[in-house]
Amino acid sequence: MSLLPTKLEMTVEDALRITWSDGQVKEYAAIELREACPCATCREKRKEAATEQPLLNILQPGEDAPTKIAKVEPIGRYAYGIHFSDGHDTGIYEFDVLYQLGRQIS
Repeated sequence: MSLLPTKLEMTVEDALRITWSDGQVKEYAAIELREACPCATCREKRKEAATEQPLLNILQPGEDAPTKIAKVEPIGRYAYGIHFSDGHDTGIYEFDVLYQLGRQIS
């Protein structure tokens, strides 16, 4: 049986806190989730970054602002869609993937 979230909340520090069906509670920083985005575009960018080293990283407007979670919505009974403050919203975070990420707090 797969683990399921039983409680979802935002912390004062703008982190996502999930209580899992096995009793574990984990926190997820917005930047950690954004950098681990499982969408096809982000996976390709991570591959390119691993092979290419740009001489100068040029930021797009808004990229210098702290990343925040704007919205979290359920996708069926297997994942969450997470919308970020930078406008990115195409990643589908399956529960199994989310469970592996984050920092356990209890």
